[in-house]
Amino acid sequence: MLPRIYRSVPSVWDNFFGRDYMPGFYENGSFKSVPAVNIMEDDDGYSIEVAAPGLDKKDFNINLENNVLTISSEREHKLEDKEATTRRREFSYDSFKRSFSLPDSLDTEKIKA
Repeated sequence: MLPRIYRSVPSVWDNFFGRDYMPGFYENGSFKSVPAVNIMEDDDGYSIEVAAPGLDKKDFNINLENNVLTISSEREHKLEDKEATTRRREFSYDSFKRSFSLPDSLDTEKIKA
C-alpha cells in the first residue's frame, strides 16, 4: 500500500493546476494539447508555423474576424488495430484553437494559407 502522501498527489495536482489556474488548458480533468507556434517576419510580411505532427494542411480551419486570426483543428481518433484493446489513452490530440491579434495596419486581404 502506498503511503498517504503518494495517494494524495493527484488531488494536490488537480487543486493546484485546476481550471482556475489555467483556463482553457484544463478540460474534462486533463490538460488540452495546444501546439507551439513560430511567428516570423520578413520583407514579404509575417508567417506562422504550427507544430502539429500528424496533421495535414487540410486538417486546419483558419478564420479571420475583427483582426483576430484563429487557427483550429479537430480530429477524430480511430483505433485501427481490431485485435488490441486500449486500456488507457493519454496520447490524444483531439482539438486545439489558437488566436492571434493582428495589428490594424496589416493588410488582411493578403492573408493566405
